[in-house]
Amino acid sequence: MDENNTKLLPESFNGVKVHFVGIKGTGMAALVEILFAQGAVITGSDVSERFYTDEILEKLGIKALPFSEENICDDTALVIYSSAYNAEKNPDLAQAKKKNIPMLLYSEALGLISERSYSAGVCGVHGKTTTTGLVGTLLKNVDIPAQVLAGSIISSFGNHCTMTNGVVSDGVPVSAGKKYFVAETCEYQRHFMAFCPKKIILTSVESDHQDYYPTFEDIQNAFIDYICKLPEGADLIYCADDNGALQTSRLAQSRRPDLNLIPYGFNAQGDFKITLSKSESGIQKFTVSSIGECALRVPGLHNVKNATAALALVSRLLIDAGKSPSDYCKVLKDSLLEFAGGKRRSEITGRAKTPLGQEVIFIDDYGHHPTAINTTLQGYREFYSGHKIIVDFMSHTYTRTQALLEEFASSFNSADSVIINKIYGSAREDASSAAVTGEILSEHAKKHHGDVYYRKEFDEAADLGYELLSKSSGDKYPDGYLFVTMGAGDNWKVGKLLLEKLEK
Repeated sequence: MDENNTKLLPESFNGVKVHFVGIKGTGMAALVEILFAQGAVITGSDVSERFYTDEILEKLGIKALPFSEENICDDTALVIYSSAYNAEKNPDLAQAKKKNIPMLLYSEALGLISERSYSAGVCGVHGKTTTTGLVGTLLKNVDIPAQVLAGSIISSFGNHCTMTNGVVSDGVPVSAGKKYFVAETCEYQRHFMAFCPKKIILTSVESDHQDYYPTFEDIQNAFIDYICKLPEGADLIYCADDNGALQTSRLAQSRRPDLNLIPYGFNAQGDFKITLSKSESGIQKFTVSSIGECALRVPGLHNVKNATAALALVSRLLIDAGKSPSDYCKVLKDSLLEFAGGKRRSEITGRAKTPLGQEVIFIDDYGHHPTAINTTLQGYREFYSGHKIIVDFMSHTYTRTQALLEEFASSFNSADSVIINKIYGSAREDASSAAVTGEILSEHAKKHHGDVYYRKEFDEAADLGYELLSKSSGDKYPDGYLFVTMGAGDNWKVGKLLLEKLEK
């Protein structure tokens, strides 16, 4: 960002023209929703490929333009851009710089918005989006003014990335009283350091983003620095079942003894201890010590923990607002049952019949780290116990795959068959010099799993999927099949191709 440009946002966005570079990014589209609700006049540019965020933009009457210096007009007051772009290569940003128009990174803009409310950040290597979605689903039904920004489309937000409850009226921010803002905050390149949290949820800490954090200590130190941005006596809500989160919280407290640590999970003590968990008829039931018995319609013990983290944060926000959480137990429990997940988070994308007439449920999930893959597939195994599970996986970034090769290879134990695609590389990486490929990952996975296939391209993977689904699921799995596409790439297309094949 040009140091001469102001980092201050306008007092009111009503009628202010804001241009977004990389507008189709999930966080960017969510920020578009927030500023649009405040009356901003929004334009944006991005690549031509269609993303699921196009649906959000179209609802607002916004169409992504091709990158061009012509997108920057004399009346453009502010440019917000994704970290994937810079002024040296992007024509929109180069023109904004030439015209001396203020430019903000997405994370900077989000941070400045967080300064205007009583803000809480949801962070962690896993579970950020789902936990934020759960927080918003709870806050939607309680009587405190709140706005929530998640890193995906959340079905219980009306298929938006944001939830607003009593914060904006007729396009104008409500000024009276305290407003609460909760956002998913990302650790990559320390983006979350621009955010101004009054409370934090920490779901998990482990090695990831190896291109930026070569060691576990590097990424852990980033989380500690973020936690230390909390004001005196603030709440740090952390998962007691995650060793990295537990250790990081204790290290942060050693630097900041004033912080109020609130654990949640099966190993927690206090108000947010989970004492029971079971699945029945497509519903997970669990007990949280201060709330009572709760239920979720999404699979996996990891989501039970995410829901408990959300209950903890909303309870603390209610207390801050001068209310008693015990008065809201029924509302919170009912709200949990409204939550049906987010886009690419255990999302059911279709159902069909196999050639033998058996049911196949298609699920797409963003899981792209070994821990997330393992816990998510375990959840499916319990939730869909009568279904045979086939997973198609596309690993994201060569650096992550190389650094965690054996962890990836051993993460598919809950699946019955595994199809591995080529690696989805980052624009920052040189694929030609990479020391690992999807085929190498598949060979390593074969050491841990008895039914692994490598299919580089999506059409090849879909053909194999059809072949596997053409066989009986067997007596062990009387309910048919679960076909899961998993990863941060675009291998959701495998499920789409296969569903089309079966429908024909």
